Amino acid sequence: MGNRKPFVAANWKLHGSRSQLERFTTACLKGLSDDVETVLCPSHVHLDFASNLLAEQGLMKLGAQSVSQHKSGAYTGEISCEMLIEAGCRYVIVGHSERRRLFGETSFIVAEKFAAVRAAGLIPILCLGESGAARQARRTFEVIAEELDIVLEKNGAMAFDNAIIAYEPIWAVGTGKCATPEQAQEVHSFIRGRLAEDTPVIGDKVRIIYGGSLTPANARDLFAQPDVDGGLIGGASLDDQAFLGIVEAAKGAS
Repeated sequence: MGNRKPFVAANWKLHGSRSQLERFTTACLKGLSDDVETVLCPSHVHLDFASNLLAEQGLMKLGAQSVSQHKSGAYTGEISCEMLIEAGCRYVIVGHSERRRLFGETSFIVAEKFAAVRAAGLIPILCLGESGAARQARRTFEVIAEELDIVLEKNGAMAFDNAIIAYEPIWAVGTGKCATPEQAQEVHSFIRGRLAEDTPVIGDKVRIIYGGSLTPANARDLFAQPDVDGGLIGGASLDDQAFLGIVEAAKGAS
């Protein structure tokens, strides 16, 4: 990881309750340290509640799972960056494969959301990833480049000065099939090199994390790779001990 601080985020997706959040944050209070930056992304309706819980322990930051690219207007069901800031958010996930696949978010929309998040002073966690079919067809780098380049064209490489990139292969998200350390390193190195082509300092500085069936059992080997700076955790993050185990793996790899 070099001088890059490990980063581990919990994406609770459509899960969780107030009681679960309370148990989770209480358990995490006992196991977190400043050595690893951690973020909790609960559902939008729990952001205020989670913000109050996290304020009590001071280590874990708050993130949102999505956001509108619009500041305001007739967009029923959407939430703006300003609303997220008021709720206490610091980070926002943009471009998650489930948002792209299930809700029709194109890479152009993702680029707009990335821009809106940056303009509001929030930190985007940009998700990139290829399907199983694309990997089998040996199109992984092509797909990753397409998704990344659209964001770069709209925002420029310097926009990644304070951003996170999450490589989340679609074939590994929620499937139990985790990328091998070598597969993850190969893609992370490609992403870092793509950014460095334009701005070398950004390529070296940006944190690139892995997501996709990440567990305490496989995290240590993944995080040992030189270009893997942490993880975006889905299902495993609902279990506080599993989440803490992944955080501990990131700490050990730093």
